[in-house]
Formats: sequence, C-alpha cells, structure tokens
Amino acid sequence: MSAGSRPPRALVVRRRAARTGQYLALLGYLVFLGFPLLWLVSTAFKPPRELATLHPGWIPDHPTLDNFRQAFDEQPLLRAGANSLLAALAAAVIAVVIATPMAYVMARHHRSPLSRAATGWVVVSQAFPFVLVIIPLFLVLKNLRLVDSLGGLILVYVVWSLPFALWMLAGYVRAVPRELEEAAAVDGAGRLRALVSVTMPLLAPGIVATALFAFINAWNEFFFALVLLKSPEKQTMPVILTHFIGAEGVADLGPLAAASLLATLPSLVLFAVIQRRITSGTLAGAVKH
Repeated sequence: MSAGSRPPRALVVRRRAARTGQYLALLGYLVFLGFPLLWLVSTAFKPPRELATLHPGWIPDHPTLDNFRQAFDEQPLLRAGANSLLAALAAAVIAVVIATPMAYVMARHHRSPLSRAATGWVVVSQAFPFVLVIIPLFLVLKNLRLVDSLGGLILVYVVWSLPFALWMLAGYVRAVPRELEEAAAVDGAGRLRALVSVTMPLLAPGIVATALFAFINAWNEFFFALVLLKSPEKQTMPVILTHFIGAEGVADLGPLAAASLLATLPSLVLFAVIQRRITSGTLAGAVKH
C-alpha cells in the first residue's frame, strides 16, 4: 500500500479505540459470568468459621472437603444426579430426533401453511410462563398416570424444548445450500440418500448444539420437577438443592455451595467435551471443485 493510500491517522486511532473497547467489554462480560462460579468454588472449600466472617476472602485460608462430605451425608446427591442425568439426556435426544425432520421441512418450505403454523407455535410457546400451564399439565399427566414419574417429567421436557430446538435447527438447515442436494441428485442420489449423506453431516454441529441447549435446560429446570415429582427417590438435583435451606430460610451455606458446584459440573464437562464439534460447523470442502 502506497503512502497516499494509507488511511488517515485519525481513522486508525478510532479503529484501535473501537477494538480496545470491544476487548474491554468482552473482558467485563467474562468477569460478570465467571464471578458467581469462582465465588461458588471458593465457598465450597471454606470451613464454617470462614463462611461466618464479615469480610470473606477469595481464597480459603484453610481449605476443607468437609462441606462435600456433609452434603453427601445429608442428601442423596448421587441418586438425584442420576435422575437429572436420565431426564436431561432423554429429553435432549428425543427433542432433537423429533425436531430435526420438522426443522428441515420448515426451512425448505418456509412459505407453506405448515411452516407458518410451526413458526407461530414457536413464537407463542415462548410467551407462555410456566405458571399458566402447570395446572392443566398436571391434570393431563394425572389422567395419563404419569405424575410422580421420570417418564412424565421427560415428556414435559421434550414438549417444552421442542419449539426452541425447532427454531434453532431450522436456522442451521437454512444455512445449508440447496445446491448441495441438487448436486447429489444429479449424481444419481435419491432424496433420502441426499439427506443422509449430504445434509445431515453438515447439520451435525447444529444438532449437537441444539442437544446441548436442550440438555442444559432440562438439567437446570426446577419448577416442573418440584410440582410433578413427590417421591424423594425420584427428585432431581435442582429440587434436592432446596433441601439445604431450612424451614426459616436459613441456608446451610457450605454444603449448599458444595452440592451446587457438583450440580454445575456435568454441564461444564459436557460443553468442554463437545465445544470443538459445535464450532466446527463450516461448509468448507462441501462444494465440488
């Protein structure tokens, strides 16, 4: 670039200032997200004396595992974690299996009445708060004899996750060019073969991301689990965490922090394992040269 074509110095300064501002905003956002988790980790390893101090520090002076031992002694965390894991995995898998073909039809035929009805369902379903549907939902599950069962809870999670999964997957389907399927048809592949061999591999990152969001939503869900599950042996992790709060609203802070930290680990581990798959959703090399 010649000296005459260089951008003005003021423009360069503005660009650098804008980039610095973006980095600072991102750093502030990361601190905002990371602060609760770091404080939770710190609290989980503090002894009762440090938890009661007026000026708690970030790093425990005398780290201890007593909070974890007490949490396991007081509540059935392993059983509750297994219930949550079963419900979340089943809901995520079923929701993705149902939503994938629906999202394909919705994206490829977006002007059809069916696609418009599905879009309206997605929008309307997100506007309904849980409180408005819990009573009729409870009555329906009672008639189906699914109250106080993990099967009924999984059914609720699937229905509640479907609109978001459908909307999310439809966006991924629209990002896959039609020309790829047409090229497969020219090569002699049938419609089903083109979907399985061409479209589905390109949708894999979107399917994984959608399943992850459905899993996290079901894993963290509290209200439906509280209302629909009454037997102690069937309760999920979010419901069990409330048992560390006494009748007068006083929380057993150490064991509660330890149990809450354990409850956050599956989502973090799952995201860390599959994040590479989520970020690899490109169409590089998909088009013939």
